Amino acid sequence: MTQRKTSGIGPKTIRWIWVVAFAPFVLVGVMLLLTAFGVFGRMPSFEELENPRSNLATEIYSEDGKVLGTFFVQNRSYVQYADLFPSDSTLHIRLGDHDVPPIVAALIATEDVRFRSHSGIDIPSLARVAVKTVLLQNTSQGGGSTITQQLAKNLFPRDTARNRSRVARTAKLVTSKFKEWITALKLEYNYTKEEIAAMYLNTVEYGSNAYGIKAAAHTFFNKEPDELNVQEAAVLVGVVNAPTRYSPVRNPDNALARRNLVLSRMAEAGALTRGQCDSLSALPIVLNYKPVSHNEGIATYFREMLRLVMNADRPKRNQFYTQWDYEQAVREYEENPLYGWCRKNVKADGTPYNIYRDGLKIYTTINSSMQRYAEQAVQKQLETVIQPAMDAQYRRTKVLFVDADREERERIMRHAIRYSDRYREMKNAGASAREIEAAFDRPCSMKVFTFKGDRDTLMTPRDSILHHKRIMRAAFVAMDPRTGYVKAYVGGPNFRYFKYDMAKQGKRQIGSTIKPFVYTFAIDHLGMTPCTMVPNLPTTIETANGTAWSPKEAGKVEYDGVLHPLSWGLARSRNNYSAWIMKQAKQPEAVADFIHNMGIRSYIDPVPALCLGTSESNVYELVSAFSTFANEGVHNDPIFVTRIEDRQGNLIASFIPQSQDAISERTAYTMLTMLQGVVKSGTAGRLNWMYNMKDVELGGKTGTSNKNRDAWFMCVAPRLVAGAWVGGEDQSVHLLARGEGSVVALPIVGDFLQRVYDDGRLGVTREDRFVRPTLMPQYDCEDEAEPADQRASETGIDEDDAFFD
Repeated sequence: MTQRKTSGIGPKTIRWIWVVAFAPFVLVGVMLLLTAFGVFGRMPSFEELENPRSNLATEIYSEDGKVLGTFFVQNRSYVQYADLFPSDSTLHIRLGDHDVPPIVAALIATEDVRFRSHSGIDIPSLARVAVKTVLLQNTSQGGGSTITQQLAKNLFPRDTARNRSRVARTAKLVTSKFKEWITALKLEYNYTKEEIAAMYLNTVEYGSNAYGIKAAAHTFFNKEPDELNVQEAAVLVGVVNAPTRYSPVRNPDNALARRNLVLSRMAEAGALTRGQCDSLSALPIVLNYKPVSHNEGIATYFREMLRLVMNADRPKRNQFYTQWDYEQAVREYEENPLYGWCRKNVKADGTPYNIYRDGLKIYTTINSSMQRYAEQAVQKQLETVIQPAMDAQYRRTKVLFVDADREERERIMRHAIRYSDRYREMKNAGASAREIEAAFDRPCSMKVFTFKGDRDTLMTPRDSILHHKRIMRAAFVAMDPRTGYVKAYVGGPNFRYFKYDMAKQGKRQIGSTIKPFVYTFAIDHLGMTPCTMVPNLPTTIETANGTAWSPKEAGKVEYDGVLHPLSWGLARSRNNYSAWIMKQAKQPEAVADFIHNMGIRSYIDPVPALCLGTSESNVYELVSAFSTFANEGVHNDPIFVTRIEDRQGNLIASFIPQSQDAISERTAYTMLTMLQGVVKSGTAGRLNWMYNMKDVELGGKTGTSNKNRDAWFMCVAPRLVAGAWVGGEDQSVHLLARGEGSVVALPIVGDFLQRVYDDGRLGVTREDRFVRPTLMPQYDCEDEAEPADQRASETGIDEDDAFFD
């Protein structure tokens, strides 16, 4: 009898089947272990996971808590999970066993419906990917990444180098996936689910240069994240998948379809009822699109000035015309901690602070309401008065560069062309000088600036330069004299088109605005009073080189020899009275040093003519110096940042104004009474009747440089000092008539003050009064100036100076 052979699978085969079945899992386990130990590259440490670094935008805050703007590489700001909830609890969404904000409900329903149940890796999703995506090549099933894995990839990006073979790229992708899994597990260990959801929303890109949910909510809907409704949240979650393809700005149809898909998934997840989903899906996408730009928004010139100051390098001699200005800049850099702050200070890891990446919070002294009023005042005066006058003058005369010969005009144009973006781009591209010259004479489509808005037109680049040269400029600064806090700052008409800052960066001849300091010297050092009588006669001074100097007056002035008090001379801005003081002083150097001590840091040539404002300065310095009068003789250096915090809100720097006694309080008050006389009965008289300031204590001083090239007005109130400058980009661009400080600069300050007084919430009122020192004498001069002729003000006749005219 033969034995029957047994059939079936032997033990050896079974063992191999088990080996093959479990080998992938063992391989994955080994790979995960090797990845965790850093065999395939460095893994983030627990310290890095606890403090994940990201490019965070630095936020600039006004004194009243408004965000003025940001500095960023990526426009990103962090919000906490609790800050995502709407204030109205009825708008919270129930998802599973948790109340969540609408944006989180949309995120979980769309990206990771089992977010609450896994520990960073979703095994069912991986199995789905393995079968449908890898084996069946169905890419519509997605990659199976959890929210935590996506966060890991965002915080610690993959190496995306392209110059590898396909095998190398595949291997790199696999190892990157293992790293993301390990990192996701670590993130789940270190953070709660709520923190992970908030971190994800804070790190992803939403398009339009918006990174993080706070920037995205502001950019697309001009809202805070907790103000987003369900359909808006669905738009933003949908955008994350492909910011360009699903952009509601660029591709609204795609965005609508994607939003409705998110709403549908929210219904499937139980976050919405099907009826709610259908109702919301029928609604259009309503945007309030506010893309963030350094060229747009409030306080653009101030923000740029702040950026330059904090990033400043130590000054170099070749950056300055005079040794004096260089030495002053070095002194400022060394003594003012804000200058070069990012260069002087380092973080805990020893690297310098970076305002574009470190998420600082910079708290400034700017008042957002005053800043808005200042910008409105500048815009109104330029748009309705100054620019129409310049345009009419150009149409009438066909001359833009006044008193400039052909060589000078060509020099101006060569300089403008060489510094244009078009020239630099063509030069960098290798274009020849002839090609560049031809391009500037070839008409093309472009956008040009007008005060009524940008205008699309067809013109040559050369003509566009001439067009923008004709645009008049203005600058404005307001300061609290008691603290030195800068409250408002306007450097020009439009930062996008005109980057040069005339509030602090540019300098021009200051004209008669220097005269109050000359009169202060007379009172403080020469023992004079407002009632010191001076004959109304020409004044001649022998200069150091033996020549005689005698200033001229602006307009028709009669030298009648009658004695008038000094206050009469200041009110009428008479050059002969300022020159008479210089003659009594005998030492121009002493007068120049005295004015520097009052707050003018720019170089003052120590010659007799300094009393007419031949030196150059800017609105920022002048407002600072005039503040000394309102602050009882104490000069406060201007300050515009009070403190800086890091991304966690820890205080890392604070700033206080530096002050010094400049003049006595009695001298300061005496000058205030004389400056009030300029407003009551002098060249600034229109401030009273045009802006209803008759019962307000205000002092002021107008100023106009030769041929109306620069127009100034400085105004001193008890709690606010403000000043304005008006002129052209080039000094040969100016008004031939009605271009005096009282006509074109004073209305900017008057309009601003009127808006501030009418506001009533800013701590500045019409009832404010200057502090009168005890035992202060009353100066009732015998020869009091008669009231200003309103008709003269209305016709633009100004007794301002025009030296060397």
